[in-house]
Amino acid sequence: MIGKRKNLELAIGGDPNIDLLPPEIRVKRKIQVIRRRSGFGILVIALIVSGSVALVHAKATQARTDLLIAQRLTHTLIAQQQRFVEVQKIQKRIDLIQIAQQIGISTEINWQKYLNEVQATLPSNVTVDSVNIDSATPLASYTQPSSPLQGGRIATLNFTATSSTLPRVPDWLKALATLPGYADATPGSMTRNESGSYSVSMTMHIDETAFSNRFATVKAQS
Repeated sequence: MIGKRKNLELAIGGDPNIDLLPPEIRVKRKIQVIRRRSGFGILVIALIVSGSVALVHAKATQARTDLLIAQRLTHTLIAQQQRFVEVQKIQKRIDLIQIAQQIGISTEINWQKYLNEVQATLPSNVTVDSVNIDSATPLASYTQPSSPLQGGRIATLNFTATSSTLPRVPDWLKALATLPGYADATPGSMTRNESGSYSVSMTMHIDETAFSNRFATVKAQS
């Protein structure tokens, strides 16, 4: 039986190289290399961990410092606010007074001015003798007409005017319609006096555009 032939390679011109070291020494050297590399890796990991711990500690210290600064600032602001407690109370009272003023005169009409305007629309030979006013209040809404053809109203002005000549009532109505807040007007009775003059009663309804809105205007400007 012919055995298998081994492939033999012959190196021509190569350097002679013979390893006479025992295998145990080569294994020991490899272990030393592994140990050195492991030690270096452990050192790097230790440095990274130490750096991370130092960074976290620094951030925690900064956070505590920021917290202390914020607490001191809060205490300072609270102390400053205590100095203005009375001012704040006064300001609240002023606000309440202003609100009360707005509510209290929300239905205010400058009647003296309005009656002067009514007189100004009438002919020069006509004078207003008597006036009766019925208007809304802040606590109660004004009674509205039942007819849908009549507009909303917040006051009723009944007045009696005296004319030295025969009144031209349609002209009076046209003139009254130019007044602010005019809703409608209805003439009443007309009588002739013993002196020859004429007395005419007139009922005029006024809407919310006649409100003075004094404090509401001041509040808006402030």
